[in-house]
Amino acid sequence: MRRTHLVAAATLAAALTLGACAGDGRSQNADGGPVTITMVESLTSPARTELLKSLIKEFEGQHKGVKVELVSPPTDQADAKIQQMLQSGSGVDVLEVRDLTVGPFSNNGWLHDMAPELKDWEGMSALTEQARTAATSEDGKTWFVPYGFYGMSLFYRTDLVAEAGFDGPPKTWEDLVQQAAKIQDPSQNRYGYAFRGGKNSAGQLLSILEAYNADSLDVTNAYKVTSGATIFSTPESQQALDTYIELFRTGSPESSVAWGYPEMVQGFTNGSTAFLLQDPEVIAVVKESSLTPEQWNVAPNLLGPTGKAAWPLATAGWGITSFSKHKKEALELVKFLSGEASTRFAKENSLVPIQQSAGEDEFFRTGPWAAYVTMTSQPETWIAVTEPRSSAWWTEWMQRSETDLQKVLLGEMTTTDLLKGWDQYWTEKWAG
Repeated sequence: MRRTHLVAAATLAAALTLGACAGDGRSQNADGGPVTITMVESLTSPARTELLKSLIKEFEGQHKGVKVELVSPPTDQADAKIQQMLQSGSGVDVLEVRDLTVGPFSNNGWLHDMAPELKDWEGMSALTEQARTAATSEDGKTWFVPYGFYGMSLFYRTDLVAEAGFDGPPKTWEDLVQQAAKIQDPSQNRYGYAFRGGKNSAGQLLSILEAYNADSLDVTNAYKVTSGATIFSTPESQQALDTYIELFRTGSPESSVAWGYPEMVQGFTNGSTAFLLQDPEVIAVVKESSLTPEQWNVAPNLLGPTGKAAWPLATAGWGITSFSKHKKEALELVKFLSGEASTRFAKENSLVPIQQSAGEDEFFRTGPWAAYVTMTSQPETWIAVTEPRSSAWWTEWMQRSETDLQKVLLGEMTTTDLLKGWDQYWTEKWAG
C-alpha cells in the first residue's frame, strides 16, 4: 500500500504539523508534499469502485494538495481486511462503516467521533431526518455519516394485480395476504409472494411484527416495545406471525420454505411471483430482467392494523479512524461524500438517498423510486427504527431464527412456541 512518508528527521517531524496548510491554502504534508489519505471500502464491486474513483477525482480537484488512495478489497475479504488494518492502528484514514460494524469498531476505540466538527456543518441540516438520526448514536457521538439506506419496500407486478381485479398494490399486510391468494395459481406456475423461509429470513418476519406493534415500538431497539418487554411477547406479534404464516400457506410457493435472497429475487424477475419485499438494490436487477417497465413497480412498505409501519433502515457510511494523522482532510472527504455527491452515489447504487433535495429530483420522484420518497417524507407513518444488529450474538440469532421459522412452516413447531422461545432468548441475552 503506497503511503506518503515523512522524510524529515524525527526531531524536525515532532515540531511540524502533519496536516499543515501551505501559504496558498492547499493542504501540505510536513515534507512539503501533498497529504495522502487512505480510504477503504467494504461493499466492493467493480462498478461501485469506479464510481468512487470518479467522486474522489472530483474531491481532489476541489482540494488541491490532497490525494486519496482508495483500497478496494474483495467483498468477501473486506471486513477481515479492514479489521486487520484497524488492529494495526495505521494504514487507513477514512473507511466504510456499516450498522453491523459500527458497534465493535467504536467499542474498540478505532473510530473518531466527528460530532464536534460536524456540529456547525451546514450540510447536516440538508440531510433527511433518517440520515441525521443514523449519524448520531444514543450518546450523541457521530461515528459515521450514512451515504444512503437499504430499506425494504414492496415490489409488485402491476399487470397481475390488475388481472386479479385489484385497483392498486397492497397497502397493508392483510391486503397482501388477500391479493397473493387471489393471484396464486400453481397450475400456471404463478404464485403470489416470494416468501423468504431460508437464510436471513428474520428480516422479512420482523417487518410484519414491527408493523403490527408500530404504536408501541421502542424506536431505538425495535426488538423491544416501550414497556421494556421483547416484541415477541405481545399479542400483536401473535396476530402478525399467524398472518405471516397464512401468507406462506395460501399465497407463496412451497419451495420458498428454503428461499434466500437469490431465490426470492429470481422468483420475481422470472415472472413466477407477483410480490417481493426487498431493498432498493433490486430495482437495478429488475430493470435488467425480462419484465417490461409497464409490468412492475414499487409500493411503500406494508402497513399494520393501525396504519403505520416500522422502517428498519439498514445503512452504511463513511467514518474516520481514531488514529488518522490527517483528520482535517479526512473530515473534508466525509463532508464531500455526504453532500451532493451522495445523491449520485445513491442513484448508481440503488440506495435510498440521504439528501432532502433528492425528493425533488425527477429520478427519485417517479417510477419505482417514488415509494421511497413517500416513506422518507412521512416519518410519522413509516417510522424509522433501529434493530439490535450490532449485538455480539447477531449471527447466532440469525441462524436460530431461520431454523425455528422453517420448523413452523413445516408444521414441526407452533407459532406460539416460536414466539415464546424467541422472547426467552432475547430476554436472557439482554439480562447478560
